[in-house]
Amino acid sequence: MEASLQKANTLGEMIEKLYVYYNKSVFLFFMIHPTFYFILFVSIYLNIVNFYIIAILLIKTFDIFFKIELIKQRYIKKDMDKELEMMLNLKMAPWMGLLGVIMYVPLLFMAIFSQ
Repeated sequence: MEASLQKANTLGEMIEKLYVYYNKSVFLFFMIHPTFYFILFVSIYLNIVNFYIIAILLIKTFDIFFKIELIKQRYIKKDMDKELEMMLNLKMAPWMGLLGVIMYVPLLFMAIFSQ
């Protein structure tokens, strides 16, 4: 679900889609990141606090706040470096949308079974 909401050809398009949610409500923006809450739930429910869970939560936290920072620079402050603006227009590879699945599923598996 999260990947389909954020699917885009460029990082700029993805940030534009996310800005729509952010502009409606910051809480709505956070709600469209369900994997963060799922990992938090699994960690608390199964009482898992190990390197892998912490790594997933840190990566997700940095990801969310990086997106917020890009939204602020591009749409709120309207003051973004030229290099960063150019980077937002680069075409993303098709597999980039699956990066979360490729990364988080094995880390979660290792977190659950490495106790």
